[in-house]
Amino acid sequence: MTTAVSVTQLKKTYPGGVEAVKGIDFEVHAGEVFGLLGPNGAGKSTTIGMLTTTVAPTSGSATLGGYDVATEPLQARGISSVVFQEAVVDKDLTGRANLQLHADLWGVERKAAADRIEELSQLLGVAEIIDRTVGSYSGGQRRRLEIARALVSSPQVLFLDEPTVGLDPRIRHELLDAIALLRRREEMTIVLTTHYLEEAQRLCDRVAIVHLGEIVALDKPAALLAKLGDQLLELRVEGDVAVALAALGANGIAAADAYVLGSAVTVPLHGIPIAEALGAIERAGLSASGVSTRQPTLDDVYLRLTGASAAQAA
Repeated sequence: MTTAVSVTQLKKTYPGGVEAVKGIDFEVHAGEVFGLLGPNGAGKSTTIGMLTTTVAPTSGSATLGGYDVATEPLQARGISSVVFQEAVVDKDLTGRANLQLHADLWGVERKAAADRIEELSQLLGVAEIIDRTVGSYSGGQRRRLEIARALVSSPQVLFLDEPTVGLDPRIRHELLDAIALLRRREEMTIVLTTHYLEEAQRLCDRVAIVHLGEIVALDKPAALLAKLGDQLLELRVEGDVAVALAALGANGIAAADAYVLGSAVTVPLHGIPIAEALGAIERAGLSASGVSTRQPTLDDVYLRLTGASAAQAA
């Protein structure tokens, strides 16, 4: 596969010794939707900043379409575009004027720009408001316009940094639909950062889970979920959680990939029948409440990798 984005031992240390990104490695294939998944402060936005040439790497390297972001920044910018968390459109201009201004800055010929603006306004659902001033837009409408603006120059690589942050659930859902449609219609690579796990699961071909500036897992969402099996057992225990885990293990159900969050214990069953798991809790003599089973999500994958595992709790 052709590589659109290549990152090798990329690091960023801010003044005062704050290590925001600690030597990460990954590649993004051309045409892929790749997600950087993690909470605020994980290092996702700093990574995007380095890839879009707005943040200088401390060390390591990164390329977009073969262009080094540090030594060939103009070429790297020329084939990419970014939608940052903070709005950059001019609220005093109409949506159309914002898109035309961006097209002019990128040297897009006027007729081609007009056709592209019409196409994108329809695709992203802003055609009816395109001639209104942006100051009258809702948050969701403004995000759609931001994405349209980034696409006017027909980039090879599109970066979306927390594209739905701050939007209400209905608007988030609609915007995710628009991004999914965009992915089907446009031949481009998309690199997405998010802390919404269901968002990554819905949109991304592969995700890198980022924790404290490091990538702790990288795979297809389905493959990450498969490592936890098809059912999880959840229970709240009274007393020492480590003792409870040891007791469950002695009765055959607490594997090394169990994890703890406060007094709640989550145990991947890996094919163990529910009745057998409930019997193990009873045989272990545990005082447990809120016992339930459910299917795993990427949230569980993240907690398993970054929270307290069974081995750590023991």
